[in-house]
Amino acid sequence: MSAPGVRRGKGAIGVTDARFAAAAICADLRDGEFLDPAFERRTALLEPRDRRWVRELVYGMLRRRQWVDAVLDGRVKTGLARMQPELRDLLRLGAYQLLFMDSVPAYAAIGETVELAKRRESVGAGGLVNAVLRRVDRERDALAVATPADPVGALALRESHPDWLVARWLDRFGIDATTALLAANNATAPVVARPIGISADELRQAFADAGVVALPAPLLDDSLVLEQVASLTTLPAFVEGHFHLQDPASTLVTRYAAFPPGAIVGDLCAAPGGKGIELARTAALVCSADVSSTRMERVVENIDRLRAENVVPLVADARHPALRDVDAVLVDVPCTGTGTFRRHPDGRWRLRPSDLAVMGALQAQILAAAAGAVRPGGLLVYSTCSLEPEENDVQVDRFLAERPEWSLEPPPRGTVPETVLDAGRLRVLPHQHRTDGAFAARLRRAA
Repeated sequence: MSAPGVRRGKGAIGVTDARFAAAAICADLRDGEFLDPAFERRTALLEPRDRRWVRELVYGMLRRRQWVDAVLDGRVKTGLARMQPELRDLLRLGAYQLLFMDSVPAYAAIGETVELAKRRESVGAGGLVNAVLRRVDRERDALAVATPADPVGALALRESHPDWLVARWLDRFGIDATTALLAANNATAPVVARPIGISADELRQAFADAGVVALPAPLLDDSLVLEQVASLTTLPAFVEGHFHLQDPASTLVTRYAAFPPGAIVGDLCAAPGGKGIELARTAALVCSADVSSTRMERVVENIDRLRAENVVPLVADARHPALRDVDAVLVDVPCTGTGTFRRHPDGRWRLRPSDLAVMGALQAQILAAAAGAVRPGGLLVYSTCSLEPEENDVQVDRFLAERPEWSLEPPPRGTVPETVLDAGRLRVLPHQHRTDGAFAARLRRAA
């Protein structure tokens, strides 16, 4: 069998099923859908290696989109911005294959992208794609792009991030840390497994028996980074419910929470449910709630597969919690997700500066409502996967200033590594800790 991206698909002569899926995912993104669900739906029927190929192509293209656009813009007479969005995405996919995917022959990258353009746009569109991609291929060893004169624009182009976001981070982190953060965002996110019902050593052996290499994860001694995985869902350990997937940053939020054993816990904004599963290790009962019934289906699937009998799923709006007087609440609020760009590369292009204000208002509302669900003397943990102060420290400081009965209480010493604590708050940074980004504050209500 020929390699993914070269093998001819069953549905149309001359174009692989994998490339059809990649083009369809790009169309879904233009329609406002998020990358992960679009990928899952569009690749559900593909073979595992074709799914991996589509992931490498689409996620990789999005990580390098601004630089790819600059390459294409200098080789399209009318400029890339004036092209039809469909055609622009097809050119991006074709150029990314030529420039970043060594396993794809140039003839396949060009020829099948041309055929896609003909089928999805027109014969004329196919001719344009052919001319542009052939020029990119000819010039690939000496590519030149117009580099902005200002340092912000130059860095944003080189590392493929929006200019406004790079400017924010430069002001806050400085040039060296920002450059490292952008590079971390452009790395491929690892697959990290958390053992359930067995030890980390037993899980590592189960992976070894299945031919999967498992390495220690950053910051945690019982999480495993998986390599050379053909299909996760067919592994015996997955079928038997012995692990779930979770980045160390998310696991650290639940460890930082340090809820007392035997507690009744509310997990608000719970989907996809990983933090609730972690809290259930020591809690007597975890009520995992989310406003989206569709997203809660994923939570229920995880509960069933992992046999988490002390986790109760419910559909509920965190602004109006269906809980009262519980021992502890974790509220992982909706946020801009700037700490997870390596895992969700579409996020950097979806985000707008105004989203910080919109999210901030929602977060303040949810945090105030969540506080009302905690009994006197109980704990409330506010968390995000954002790096932005407006969503993190600003929210917590305002909350504490307005509610004297609440105070910041760091977790017991040794609960999490000292390197992720900042004045009692959890702060995990991709460029420092080799994980996703996360923030959390542990708040105690007076008895």
